[in-house]
Amino acid sequence: MVLDKINHTNDIKKLNKAQLGQLAEEIRQFLIQSLSNTGGHLASNLGVVELTIALHLAFQLPKDQIVWDVGHQSYTHKILTGRKDGFSALREYGGMSGFPKTKESDCDCFNTGHSSTSISAGLGLAAARDLAGGHHKVVSVIGDGALTGGMAFEAMNNASKLDTNFIIVLNDNNMSISRNVGGMSQYLGSIRTANAYQDLKNGVMESLNRIPVYGERLVSRIRRTKSGIKQLLIPGMLFEDMGILYLGPVDGHDVQRMVTMFLKASRVNGPVLVHVITQKGKGYEPAVRHPERFHGTEPFEIETGLAKKKKNKAGYTDIFSTVMRKLGDRDEKVVAITAAMESGVGLKRFHNMFPNRFFDVGIAEGHAVTFAAGLAAGGQKPVVAVYSSFLQRAYDQILHDVCLQDLPVVFAIDRAGIVGSDGETHQGIFDISYLMTIPNMTLMAPKNKWELSDMIKFAVDYGHPIAVRYPRGEAYDGLQEFRAPMETGRGEVIYEEGDVVLLAYGSMVKTAVEVRCQLQQLGVGCALVNLRFAKPLDYALLAQVAEKYKLVITMEENVKIGGVGEAISEYMNEIGAKVPVVPVAIGDEYVPHGNVELLKQKVGLDAQNIVQKALDVVRTKGFGQI
Repeated sequence: MVLDKINHTNDIKKLNKAQLGQLAEEIRQFLIQSLSNTGGHLASNLGVVELTIALHLAFQLPKDQIVWDVGHQSYTHKILTGRKDGFSALREYGGMSGFPKTKESDCDCFNTGHSSTSISAGLGLAAARDLAGGHHKVVSVIGDGALTGGMAFEAMNNASKLDTNFIIVLNDNNMSISRNVGGMSQYLGSIRTANAYQDLKNGVMESLNRIPVYGERLVSRIRRTKSGIKQLLIPGMLFEDMGILYLGPVDGHDVQRMVTMFLKASRVNGPVLVHVITQKGKGYEPAVRHPERFHGTEPFEIETGLAKKKKNKAGYTDIFSTVMRKLGDRDEKVVAITAAMESGVGLKRFHNMFPNRFFDVGIAEGHAVTFAAGLAAGGQKPVVAVYSSFLQRAYDQILHDVCLQDLPVVFAIDRAGIVGSDGETHQGIFDISYLMTIPNMTLMAPKNKWELSDMIKFAVDYGHPIAVRYPRGEAYDGLQEFRAPMETGRGEVIYEEGDVVLLAYGSMVKTAVEVRCQLQQLGVGCALVNLRFAKPLDYALLAQVAEKYKLVITMEENVKIGGVGEAISEYMNEIGAKVPVVPVAIGDEYVPHGNVELLKQKVGLDAQNIVQKALDVVRTKGFGQI
């Protein structure tokens, strides 16, 4: 096998041209086989095999630097830099990351995980190179989906001032996660007409029509080939107008053509964009047919593409999807907004049922939020469905455009808490803290699937900014007998007994049930409160808790700093409560990739760790039966 010859960086340069095609095929088969066991980002990686090979042939790593936008498509890059053996533990705790990591290899020059960042980072690396008197090449690879993000345009505007080499590779596969939308997608998908082209065309046509006999024939032939003239005159004009030399488009599965183009680009004294056309999922038919499903996949059967582990219970995203469809039926003012995540956040059914009330704004979270603010100001009821870690990108818009005006925008925050395999850049462990700081914002989190449904319905009619956070994965279906009506800032008492009370928020209610059970078995009576609201807190209930119990344990799937536990502790201090408050939350750290349950154990959010914390205080204070 040719792949066996790739064990170190630049081993690819030892291969002859005939071996490169075989290498591409072997890499695809390796990725399909490997990810069928581990899961991971398949479709995007299958699409950039030849592109990555060409980059490694044209440039000298690690001296030359490649920045991968998002970075989920860097698997072939990892193989070509000697990390093939790491795929057996891909995205497992302590194993190889699914994204570029500088600590893994000196060929990973910049950590990535969110989109639209690579041009900014690459431009910074190029400027640093110039300041240090270096001459190596810097290449930023960005997808057409990521190019819908405003940060990419800000960077290109800045790059136009550069008078030294900087290469942008545009990987155009007409997909981000969901199919691309908007003007940039249309621009890249077809040749756009422009004033210069129209003026030239009209002038040519008028001149030719004046030619006796042959003029009309020439005009007719030109009209039949007008798409060819457009291709000759117009491609890349947007980038050229920004001061960036445009090269392409080039077939992203033709290694030699791309190598030639990259070498040509490397001789340009200034910014240059190479437009590469690829097919997402290439080489594996299920991924070609369903690129969204194979963007990030669980382990699957190669023959069919179906998941190995069948889904038994509805997930929180499924519940959200159902309630949104029902709300769309009941209220024509309900509108839904996504940032290129239609399937991921569960809005496909809403889109199908109410296409005029569904908006996919592309990978542009900041725009999504202010767009929602405009909809709300216009009398609509917008629901912005977004992953927790991606909502971070719109903090200013939430604060300035939504909350400052007290506009009724609903934030449906999916993947809140520890999400697992995608690691630090995707863990949704900061949203409570950054939203708690904003006046006029209300924060909710459901204990189970029924409460999520009730909260979304409540939020849509709330009339003020409100966020509902819920985790990834199967929805908890316990405690279904507890379904108190929703009331702003009111918690829900589940069990009242003993000396210890667990104040659990959202996903941690399920864990609190386990903690309570274990404590009872050890002779420690334990109460349980479902907080429901992180902001406003149920201060009346907290005052009662301070009088009634000897130990308060707060539980949240978020960082401790700025979280629910800190807010409760502060309130207890304000009222002079003597009861000790033990906050259970994530420390001042980033959480790496790995299995969710294992990660919870590592950061102290599992039942056993919480029980031990409770027992330590109980023994110290001398109450209970132990």
